[in-house]
Order: sequence, then C-alpha cells, then structure tokens
Amino acid sequence: MTLRPQPDPAVGDLSSHDAEQVGRLRGFLTANGGSGTAVISYLGRRGARIVVVADGGAFGDALVSGVQAAVLVCGQAGIPVADGWDRELSAKIRPSSADRQRMAGTGR
Repeated sequence: MTLRPQPDPAVGDLSSHDAEQVGRLRGFLTANGGSGTAVISYLGRRGARIVVVADGGAFGDALVSGVQAAVLVCGQAGIPVADGWDRELSAKIRPSSADRQRMAGTGR
C-alpha cells in the first residue's frame, strides 16, 4: 500500500462542513480501535468521498468539498491516506450484516 504525502494541515483552509468531518472521522477511529487508513475518491462537482478503514475492519465515510479538502481533513484527523484501493486494504473491510443488506438493495 502506497501512502500519499500529507500536506501541512492548515485549519483555515476548510469550510465549516469539512472541518466537522475531522471530528467525525477521529471519533470513528477512536470507537473502532484507534487507527486506520483512508482512501479519497473524486466525485466531480459534488466534491470527494473519504472512506476510512479501521484496522479492525470497520469502515466509515465522509463527503467533503473536494480532494484537497479531503487531504486536509485526513491530515488534521491524523489518518494516513492510501493511494487507492489495493488488495491488502480491501481485505481488511469487514461488512456487518446491516451493511450487506443495504448493499444488496433490500433497504431493510
């Protein structure tokens, strides 16, 4: 897994929504073992999605205003960013039964 270099996490560069995601992602990792890895995906005009995979296999996500904001959010939250999905990172994910139902499109 290749980790992207993290820029200096300047607080002033984030919108209020993006800044809120720092605490959300920190809280997620605290509740799920304390460490993990993020993958950032560009979503076009909508911004970027940060998927964080905790070392124990739990995963969570956050939407932010763009890729640069995502890198800053991860930097401020202390989460290393992987350069995409690789076999090792993908194998860590442990979906719950509720996740499996949502992914199957049952909505239950």
